[in-house]
Amino acid sequence: MQIAANAVAAFHYTLTDDQGKVVDSSEGREPLTYLHGTGQIVPGLEKQMEGRTVGDKFNADVSPEEGYGIHHDELIQEVPKEAFQGVEDIQPGMQFQGRGPQGEINVTVTKVEGNTIYIDGNHPLAGQTLHFAIEVTDVRAATAEELEHGHVHGTGGHHH
Repeated sequence: MQIAANAVAAFHYTLTDDQGKVVDSSEGREPLTYLHGTGQIVPGLEKQMEGRTVGDKFNADVSPEEGYGIHHDELIQEVPKEAFQGVEDIQPGMQFQGRGPQGEINVTVTKVEGNTIYIDGNHPLAGQTLHFAIEVTDVRAATAEELEHGHVHGTGGHHH
């Protein structure tokens, strides 16, 4: 069976950046399983998964526009430390959920200077080309329940 809309696909992956540094990998874990055609993985990778079958191994390069988006300078802000009520020791790399004009936004602390906290609302991989090494491990038709719910259910059925 080929990967197509309404198929459940599973794959192992290693994601590297432009310098070849491993950013993420499924090595030592279960393969990533998703419902194809529903936007559960970045668009550029989903396009390159189309038509693949079990056992296929390939490399996929995904542009920022089809990955985690381009980097937006306006999502980098300085905020007063008081905005982080109840957090004692704020350090670079910490992540928080905040509210932006479009709703919920995840931000990463990039720098702390006295009472000023610098945050970045871009995805950590925004603006970067994604380099995937992929191995397709399973392809099957989605169940009616999975299609109705819009996501894959675990082994043995429903796990909400």
